[in-house]
Amino acid sequence: MSYTTLDVFRRGRVGWLVFNRPDRRNAMNSAMRDELRAAWGELAADPGVRVIVNAGHGRDFQTGADVVELATDGQGMERYRDSLENFDLGFTAWHLGIDKPVIAAVNGVCAGGGLHFVADADIVLAAADASFTDPHVSVGQVSAVETIGLIRKMPAEAVFRMALVGRYERMPAGRAWELGLVGELVDPPDRLHDAAQALAEKIAMNSPAALRATKRALWGALEYGLTDACRAGAAELVGLWGHPDQTEGPAAFAAKREPEWKDD
Repeated sequence: MSYTTLDVFRRGRVGWLVFNRPDRRNAMNSAMRDELRAAWGELAADPGVRVIVNAGHGRDFQTGADVVELATDGQGMERYRDSLENFDLGFTAWHLGIDKPVIAAVNGVCAGGGLHFVADADIVLAAADASFTDPHVSVGQVSAVETIGLIRKMPAEAVFRMALVGRYERMPAGRAWELGLVGELVDPPDRLHDAAQALAEKIAMNSPAALRATKRALWGALEYGLTDACRAGAAELVGLWGHPDQTEGPAAFAAKREPEWKDD
């Protein structure tokens, strides 16, 4: 389908979901909010897509809700009431229960609601000149869902600082890497998308079924205690038994050839 606020395409076995409102610093308006749900669903349903890269066109990655729209259209934050009260956001792959691997490739500024896409990605790459900030409290809003997600990835005090200082401070990419928010810095910054594609291609060489089950097991571990997480992980492991990829993997290794995985 066609999109007005996103650029959605494939490069080989890698699907790309790219924010495409560079004139508005890729801020999320109502149209983008609706299109995100459709775009994630499209890439999840495409059997040729094994990995998804989430990125931004222009100088910034994603700067959260379009504050100008909130201030001028008469709806304000009320547009989000039902989705938040029912916790049915639909912005990210995690919100939608999508189990294909997701890489976030962060350029420029990632602010406010843009942190959803960092918190909910499996792997985060950032350009060396990227920065992160959370201005919610600076515009009279509560910082909650995004920063709660970030606490799973980095020290709590750093999250508190970002949430409480608001727009008056930005965390540079180097500091984000030191704290574990970012897994890899890309320098020069204009290589970011190439680096994300290269990493995605490495991941895509593996069994799609095993990748999805592994992602479910690891994200499940963030929800449960140790014993329950290991039980759920064991169920994912056993659940893949009998899948064609389990036969193909050892056969390809023994024959010293690349495996031919089943797309499903």
